[in-house]
Amino acid sequence: GEVLKNLNKFYKRKEIQRLGAENGLDARLFHQAFISFRKYIMESSSVSADLHIILNDICCGFVLLGHVDDLFPFFLRHAKQIFPMLDCMDDLRKISDLRLPPNWYPDARAIQRKIIFHAGPTNSGKTYHAIQRFLAAKSGIYCGPLKLLAHEIFQKSNDANVPCDLVTGEERVFANEDARQAPHVACTIEMCSTNTPYEVAVIDEIQMIRDPARGWAWTRALLGLCAEEIHVCGEPAAIDLVTELMYTTGEEVEVRNYKRLTPLTVLDNALESLDNLRPGDCIVCFSKNDIYSVSRQIEARGLECAVIYGSLPPGTKLEQAKKFNDPDDPCKILVATDAIGMGLNLCIRRIIFNSIVKPTVNEKGEKEIDSITTSQALQIAGRAGRFGSSFKQGEVTTMHRDDLAQLKEILSDAVPSVKAAGLHPTPEQIEMFAYHLPDATLSNLIDIFVSLSQVDGMYFVCNIDDFKFLADMIQHIPLNLRSRYVFCTAPLNRKEPFVCTTLLKFARQFSRNEPLTFDWLCRHTKWPLAAPKNIKELVHLEAVHDVFDLYLWLSYRFPDMFPDAVLVRDIQKKLDDIIQIGVCNITKLIRASQSAAAPGTAEVVSEDFPLSSTQKDARVVSDHHGAASTEALSIAVEAAGLRRAKNSRPSRLGSRQEDLKSYGRGSLANRLLREGLLTQEMLRQLESEWQDQHRNGRYGFGSKRDDQHSSKETRKKRK
Repeated sequence: GEVLKNLNKFYKRKEIQRLGAENGLDARLFHQAFISFRKYIMESSSVSADLHIILNDICCGFVLLGHVDDLFPFFLRHAKQIFPMLDCMDDLRKISDLRLPPNWYPDARAIQRKIIFHAGPTNSGKTYHAIQRFLAAKSGIYCGPLKLLAHEIFQKSNDANVPCDLVTGEERVFANEDARQAPHVACTIEMCSTNTPYEVAVIDEIQMIRDPARGWAWTRALLGLCAEEIHVCGEPAAIDLVTELMYTTGEEVEVRNYKRLTPLTVLDNALESLDNLRPGDCIVCFSKNDIYSVSRQIEARGLECAVIYGSLPPGTKLEQAKKFNDPDDPCKILVATDAIGMGLNLCIRRIIFNSIVKPTVNEKGEKEIDSITTSQALQIAGRAGRFGSSFKQGEVTTMHRDDLAQLKEILSDAVPSVKAAGLHPTPEQIEMFAYHLPDATLSNLIDIFVSLSQVDGMYFVCNIDDFKFLADMIQHIPLNLRSRYVFCTAPLNRKEPFVCTTLLKFARQFSRNEPLTFDWLCRHTKWPLAAPKNIKELVHLEAVHDVFDLYLWLSYRFPDMFPDAVLVRDIQKKLDDIIQIGVCNITKLIRASQSAAAPGTAEVVSEDFPLSSTQKDARVVSDHHGAASTEALSIAVEAAGLRRAKNSRPSRLGSRQEDLKSYGRGSLANRLLREGLLTQEMLRQLESEWQDQHRNGRYGFGSKRDDQHSSKETRKKRK
């Protein structure tokens, strides 16, 4: 008792906390180190003799011989054992010092660049003017946020007899038949070269420099491109930050302001009913399930509609846009997510917001519903009445009367200024960290890097959750650090279990130095695939398309290990055609899904409620054409980073699978939905609570304690 009392006294001493901070222990590390130190003293049977003597003097009250502060050297020694970076903290702080990003690009600093900011709303001609300068230059680079945009500039440039290459994460297309590099290139922004000199560079959608995940790519392009002229296009909200950043490089910014080319009117009446739809209308939804529901209701009225959402392949999006834009096609209505905000030229007369709240997932992985931002609302609404289309002015309204006043308020608000630019640790920085901390995992290296990093007020470190998710997933696979880093930067959606488990298989085979051949990939994806018969099959085909994208992405980084890029690109085009057939028949797929589940409900995968890792990976095993093989299940569990589960009994995992398949979709849930005793929202809430309980491993499904816990939670919420 005396030992514990004195240890707690030691922990609370301000002087000790200050000494800890001086030795690299911030509040969080200090607390963790103390818990470990206390456990070591209280539970260890072999405390060192010198520490034993000090503790004895303190506990016996020998004031002249012992004081709690005398524990600090022993505490620090213990802390350095569990946090090895404390021994090289000065070196690590220097490596993770991110306060002068302009200095990372000596080639760009060696020239005096001219910065021109083309500022304006959607449909103002700002990008058009920048592209005209790009086409007139002897050499140029276009950097855009989407493959679709890079592809559009690539085509536009070559059509204007300006040879231009295309570079995306998954694709290289040369304008010259002999594969010589053309003087112009259109690329996705992450792929831009900061070493190649150009006369003109265009950086599109500069406001994305604030993006929590991808902002670093815009920062890198803005600070690092070696071009005599940098043409920056985007929202006026980014002008101040770009000007400040360029002040630190000694470069002036010329601002050219643009106004919208066609009028945009916010209507005074909501649509209220799909009976009021007119040709050229676009209904914007913020979830796939809403897309399915609205398109089904439109078809029931005898109208054809095109469908566009984020997870569709680019080719399918373009075909759906072409169908909607074609004046001779009977399809006159578009149902889309906010994926239409960028990258597609659409002839829309009226934008109708089906809802003005958008599901998001916060840093803790929790589902939240937030109103759309002014920037998002303007980007989407601005798609109506595109200059040069058949509609000379645009209109915007809401589906529901209650939302209209709030939409008007959102659209009238000023867009907040962009305050900071994103940064991301480079592979070189992580390699230097690994040199000092050879036993740390990549996920831990990144955590330590971010916790020690120092940034200027104009910058922030981008969210590295996706990187860490993949690092944890493949941690047990033996890879060198460079290869591991590349795998962890792979652009995939971690909400897609089939894609995640495929990456895991890729990494495992790569580690064995076994090339991933076309035949192997066909076996894994069960190619060739048939046209989808229901929504679940369509969702799976979209995931397979993403797997082909992942293969192509890795093939450009490890060409010897992923040797069949040409063959994979061919079958990806065929898969795109198959998905297009599915999307053209989407209402039939919805009907098939509804009849398979129950009247009034569609058994579809909701993108708004990401499952926990274990649940996602268990679900993909049961969903993948019903194949619940032991091998696939073990991979799914591994992918969740839960290798300890490998020793669990298969029967328990199997019953968990059945719970996942049946939960919320069984006859009771459907009956309650039909009878109006349960809403979809209530069902989602129940699903969310059930997932939370299983994520925390608290209770068995359907147990008495589970029910008690749920009722307590409900009472708390009511209070």
